[in-house]
Amino acid sequence: MPKSLILCDCSDTSNVNPDALNGVEGVACSKVHTGLCTHQGDVAAKALSTGDAIIACQQERAFFTELAADLDVGEPQFVDLRDRAGWSDESAKSGPKQAALLADALRTPPPVKTFDIVSEGLCLILGPSEAALAAAAELKDHLNVTVLLENTDDTPLDRGFDVVAGRLKSANGALGGFTVQIDALQQILPSGRGPLSFGAPQNGARTECDVILDLRRDPPLFPAHEKREGYLRADPNSAPALRAAILEASHLVGTFEKPFFLALDPAICAHSRAEQVGCSKCLDTCPTSAIRPEGDHVDIDPNICAGCGSCAALCPSGAITYDDPPTSFLFARIAGLADAYRTAGGSAPRLLVHDRDFGADLISLAARFDRGLPADVIPMDLERVSGFGHAEMLAAMACGFAGVDILVAPKTDRSALDTELPLAQALSGQPDALRLLEPSEPAHLCDALYGRAPSCAEIEPILPLGTRRQVTRLAVKTLQSGLDAPLPLPEKAPYGAVVVDKDACTLCLSCASLCPAGALGDNPDKPQLRFQEDACLQCGLCTHVCPENAISLLPQFDTSDAALSQQVVHEEEPYPCVECGKPFGVKSTIERIIDKLEGKHAMFATSDAARMIRMCDDCRVNAQFHQTNNPFAAADRPQVRTTEDYFSKRRDH
Repeated sequence: MPKSLILCDCSDTSNVNPDALNGVEGVACSKVHTGLCTHQGDVAAKALSTGDAIIACQQERAFFTELAADLDVGEPQFVDLRDRAGWSDESAKSGPKQAALLADALRTPPPVKTFDIVSEGLCLILGPSEAALAAAAELKDHLNVTVLLENTDDTPLDRGFDVVAGRLKSANGALGGFTVQIDALQQILPSGRGPLSFGAPQNGARTECDVILDLRRDPPLFPAHEKREGYLRADPNSAPALRAAILEASHLVGTFEKPFFLALDPAICAHSRAEQVGCSKCLDTCPTSAIRPEGDHVDIDPNICAGCGSCAALCPSGAITYDDPPTSFLFARIAGLADAYRTAGGSAPRLLVHDRDFGADLISLAARFDRGLPADVIPMDLERVSGFGHAEMLAAMACGFAGVDILVAPKTDRSALDTELPLAQALSGQPDALRLLEPSEPAHLCDALYGRAPSCAEIEPILPLGTRRQVTRLAVKTLQSGLDAPLPLPEKAPYGAVVVDKDACTLCLSCASLCPAGALGDNPDKPQLRFQEDACLQCGLCTHVCPENAISLLPQFDTSDAALSQQVVHEEEPYPCVECGKPFGVKSTIERIIDKLEGKHAMFATSDAARMIRMCDDCRVNAQFHQTNNPFAAADRPQVRTTEDYFSKRRDH
């Protein structure tokens, strides 16, 4: 049964296109109302009572949600057609965009994987005595408070909270699981008359807490401290900031649900092999230091992870993938928006990627007070845009978008975007079609979007299925189908070839044995080094382990089928065994060994000993076994004694 889309033109100010919206499968549109949140509230109540309504308004979401609760029906679904399409200088042409927005709203996201964080309200307050003690006095009725003083001059008499003195050495963890180390720890001695005194200092004290309220003027305890849940920081000289921090701290007690933002597959992680470090992109970019090395792979602390997604965008192997929602769902959203827009009669749309805070607010303000969004610009909201990488940008263009703009907020983590945008521009062949927008006000956003029409190549839109690398390859082959040579890419790109110095390479195959992606391999029948470019992550492990420094990386993207199969990059003539004729090594290497050892080393002084260098393993062992001074020779094995032997010995005695 189709859902009912309840339309409203907001007092005849928003241009709604029922014809385009009726073309979206699974929806039946109502007539266009003018004031569902005001004088037509009874109409809204009747529509909501069916329990299967979609409200085409976001501004009055709280009103319709409360109305549904009064009617004892579930919360309705919402889609914002007014701010994103109806309020625009080009609203008369926005029918295809409205259909795309509705189709996107109907897409059901997969369930979010979550875990529980338990905070018992153990709060540690750091900072100057006056501010820290005043904050403790306000929080003591809500939390179990301990104040860490820097000196013992201002010992309070209030025993409603704990007070210690000492020097903070380190702090780790997040909400519900902080671990703190303190040196020169002094605890209050509560007995005796007169001022309270402190005990003797002790080093190496360790304690745990759930919340840290930091009022110090020192640098923050954690990188990207604003993303560290449970760590609150405020200037003690700013009354509003201090009040806000105290209020927030008072609510950090109980059980909290947090998503697993990321999924990790350690088996394909290219961080290191044999204690040689290769890829460290996720470690370098993580703003909260939630990722740490764990042997040959990395590990992610979900308590510390803030879910920016930069690591997933940069991970060359796909070992780290975003999981809130999964990348496959994001690809489906992109393809669905483009398909719905085309089905409704539109062509050459542009995608505007924005977050649900700064970006959504800016779009709403632009619609209310400026020109709104152009009719061909389709906004797609994400929780965070920092993880929108080159694969997603290329997928959008290969699905039929003429351009992709990413609306960057002032607090957006740019570490991945600044790397992924040039890579996507190089791979797409249309650098002007991909942009990062940083408008400071609504008018600037409109200026950046109006009067711009990127050229859109005639392509057959793809269906973006598979891993990010697979989608990237499909997108590049679609966008640049006529390439005759590999595309040069920016430095540190996750695609490329290896260049082997054949004069220096000895075919020791150290690189092949440690390649985490299997891009480098050998031939068990010949002295060969083989390479499959499509599998290469450009992690650099091969360059680090090569004893001859014979390997270098070449960032590029080969769209030909040759990149999908192993190619011989270096080979030499094998050396035959002088006894059996079986090839057992590289001819040039064996000859160099002979030249260095024959007649020049005590072990190979004789011709018979030197001849063993020219033998394969089996023949060398056989020759050593039959020589005069056989190193494998030993005395005869002792006779096995049986039970009868022991009994006969007893009878003899």
